[in-house]
Amino acid sequence: MYTYLALGDSYTVGEQVPLFESFPYQTVQLLRGQGLVVLAPEIVAKTGFTTDELLSLINESTFLSSYDLVTLLIGVNNQYRGRSTDTFTPELNTLAEKAIAFAGGNPQRVVMLSIPDWGVTPFAKEKDSKTICEEIDAYNKVCEETAQAFGMHFINITDTQRIHGHLEEYLATDGLHPSGKEYAVWAGALARVAAKILHSK
Repeated sequence: MYTYLALGDSYTVGEQVPLFESFPYQTVQLLRGQGLVVLAPEIVAKTGFTTDELLSLINESTFLSSYDLVTLLIGVNNQYRGRSTDTFTPELNTLAEKAIAFAGGNPQRVVMLSIPDWGVTPFAKEKDSKTICEEIDAYNKVCEETAQAFGMHFINITDTQRIHGHLEEYLATDGLHPSGKEYAVWAGALARVAAKILHSK
């Protein structure tokens, strides 16, 4: 029986969609479909969270001794609030260390997902989408380099999200957050990596 801890913000919570349509829950369903016995994901995340706020929630929470799979998707709200990657980087490093500790000290059981580009959504129609895109790219460079440095897996979900991000069917009713259909794309990518992780245990 496998355990899964998902750390993050609104994208991990599945803001605006039913819980079972969030990417952690859809991932578990896909893994169960492959015959893997995975418990419901434990989600430690909140809409609007930045890296430092997620760290605070982690420090206030109680966890199992370890998890078979841990995911981390954080940073969009740092960018949204106009913060520099200079402050994001050390906080992400701390989160990466905590995620690895939650995975029993094994970085190969941790998956970091890239940050979606909210600048392509209808919500951002009056914003500077080019600047948002450039800043998201800078943040994702930090994410990918951090994952590599710590020996974790990294999944780029941003490229496909940018293609879908303006389409109604891939969006929740707020015109900002993904719909279950977009989360299904992320879950498919994550489940492929997660299945290899769990099979290797």
